Amino acid sequence: MLEEISWYFPLSALLNAVTSTVLGFYIIFTNFKKRVVRYLFLFCLAVASWSYSYFMWQIATDAVSALFWSRILMIGAIFTSIFYLHLVLVYLNLDKEKFYRTTLIIFYLFSFTWIVADATPYFVATVVPRSIFKFWPIAGDFYFPFLISFATHFIYASVLLFKKYRQSLGVERMQALLLGIGMLIGFIGGSTNYALWYNINILPWGNGLVVLYVILTVYAIMKYKLLDLRVVSAEIFTGLFFLILLFDVFLSNTTPEFIFRILALVAMTVFGMMLIRSVRHEVRRKDELAEMAKSLEIANAKLQELDKQKTEFLSIASHQLRTPLTVLKGYVELIEDGAYGKISRPLRKILGNLDSNNEHLIKLVDDFLDISRIEQGRTKFVFKPADLNKVVASVVEELREKAAKKGLKIVKQPNQFLKSFSFDEDKVRHVILNFVDNAVKYSDQGKIVVAIAKEDGGVALRVKDQGIGFGKIDEANFYQKFFRGDNVKTIDVGGTGLGLYVCRKFMEAHRGRVWAKSPGLGRGSEFGFWMPLNQPQEAGE
Repeated sequence: MLEEISWYFPLSALLNAVTSTVLGFYIIFTNFKKRVVRYLFLFCLAVASWSYSYFMWQIATDAVSALFWSRILMIGAIFTSIFYLHLVLVYLNLDKEKFYRTTLIIFYLFSFTWIVADATPYFVATVVPRSIFKFWPIAGDFYFPFLISFATHFIYASVLLFKKYRQSLGVERMQALLLGIGMLIGFIGGSTNYALWYNINILPWGNGLVVLYVILTVYAIMKYKLLDLRVVSAEIFTGLFFLILLFDVFLSNTTPEFIFRILALVAMTVFGMMLIRSVRHEVRRKDELAEMAKSLEIANAKLQELDKQKTEFLSIASHQLRTPLTVLKGYVELIEDGAYGKISRPLRKILGNLDSNNEHLIKLVDDFLDISRIEQGRTKFVFKPADLNKVVASVVEELREKAAKKGLKIVKQPNQFLKSFSFDEDKVRHVILNFVDNAVKYSDQGKIVVAIAKEDGGVALRVKDQGIGFGKIDEANFYQKFFRGDNVKTIDVGGTGLGLYVCRKFMEAHRGRVWAKSPGLGRGSEFGFWMPLNQPQEAGE
């Protein structure tokens, strides 16, 4: 029975050899510049050298050639373990550290010792018939020390990979895991070759597992970025069918059957490669998008940091400006009141202009201060019962004279059924004042209506005017920071685009919302807000 399947051993060696050779040259042509790839290439060559020699030894017809190939294959075995350890050290960026470099040098010295010994009977003594094999090597005196160093290389590499696995996350963790699994498979599979050397009746069935060892090692280092379930599934599916059809070719009994199976193998290989290529392309695009998203995330973080610095600058600059502007305002009022003597009419006009521009600067600084407090989370809200009708009346009274100078009339429509409820009176007054003041600024005729209504378990306030209106683009962006609508760019009215942004933030703190509506340019507009009646009773941020 065993004799009937003796083909497995040379065939598995040939499969290992071809796979290692193809993968080795594939990776070296793909990315030769990386150090880790060059050491991966050496590892593949060592496995290929061992496997080709194994195949030649298995098909040898006389003892002399069998002994020759037995000694040649040991060169590949010696370098397979030391190259793998070197590969792991390079992958972990440890090979340049003094301790690991010294350890590696010692291991290489031992390896070259085994190479020298391999040319003598002290390493491979001779070959004799063993089990189903015509010729099987007999170990010399130096062979057992070699096996100890062989195992030491793999144990040392496995400890380093396990530490890497424990300390890593994500892709690197998966990489270390695949390298460890591949090494375990290869060590177990390759070790079954050594039992018969010492007359232990265990056949080298694990020899075929070495191909998985090479594949997993190459995959972990070269393709770890494509560890997508679809790629893995496609590659495993293609690989398994390739191996099945390849073995099936060697079981052909007739020439037509052999040709048919070869054609089936070629067709399946082409189809499999196309499938893998398609899936890889899709995953590569996905990775590119992920990289772009990561880059955008980094850029966004930098922008947020710059925005934070800008906010801090605004806060400092605004505080520094607020004091002299307040002092200036005080002196202007004292001069106007005659505290420094009687003033002429022309001077009073100049002082009025000075006071007006100073007020504009103070309002601008206040906007900057509000922005900096909001973005730094330092804005305090004091929620307590207040009458919204009275707040509206106060704002209308404050702006009535300004509106009258432009021939505008402000009409308030209070809600008689609205009782006092909890809100931050100062902040809500700021919002209403901003809405009505903008309506006065951007209207030249008609009236401005300020209406209060109870809606949806809350209260809504609307400020309607018959002014310049705006388009849909402006409607969607009015409450963004530093936004000024296209409708005001041709009008000589100052503004920073911060007022409505502050209003939105204040209303969001009240768990409310804001809006801006207009039928179109020149057809008036409506600015408003809604907030719930059940606001918190205590102060908060």
